[in-house]
Amino acid sequence: MEDIYLGRIVAVGRNVAGDLAALYRVSSRSFPNRRAQVNDTTVSIVPKEGHEGDVFKNPYIAYNCAKIVGETAIVTNGSHTDPIAEKVASGMCLRDALVYSLCVMDYEKDSYNTPRIAAIVRKGETTGWLGTVRHDGLDVRSFELKAGSCFYLSTYEHNVPCTHYASDFDAATADAACDYTLGGGGSFKHFTNAVTAVSLLETSGGFALAAKDA
Repeated sequence: MEDIYLGRIVAVGRNVAGDLAALYRVSSRSFPNRRAQVNDTTVSIVPKEGHEGDVFKNPYIAYNCAKIVGETAIVTNGSHTDPIAEKVASGMCLRDALVYSLCVMDYEKDSYNTPRIAAIVRKGETTGWLGTVRHDGLDVRSFELKAGSCFYLSTYEHNVPCTHYASDFDAATADAACDYTLGGGGSFKHFTNAVTAVSLLETSGGFALAAKDA
């Protein structure tokens, strides 16, 4: 597999032990000076110190990218994280929470018409969900998750939920899952311009949350 630039990436999977995971990675050529900030059950993507003014150049570069709602883990590439989380918290099923929130928020109105992408897993279930809204359509699909692998979706190139598949997902901890997502394993090692990664990994008590900058 050749190296490729995919932009932002979300993924759902299960590690070798069978633990569910929701993964997020920022890959960026235009705004690499960002970091992931963990706040209890939420992770935010924010500019690094000294680059705060970047938000005036592009309003889409800072947002909550991950949230734990009860036994559900959500990752996205933008401000649609919170609407999805609110719908999940209200009792809406995972599919409908994705469909509703993506439809209402629509794709990002930047010069690239960047898609909004999202991924959800729920503790105890064997399926995960990927969703996207692009300028040419809305796609939300479920995937049966097998141990040691994950399905991913990106803003560029691989922006339709289908069989984009990463193997060798053997991360035993949330921190190790960040290393994998940053390029330490599977297909992810071929994805360029990594900036930061976030992982939510299933535990006996819910989900462990970790973030790591490249």
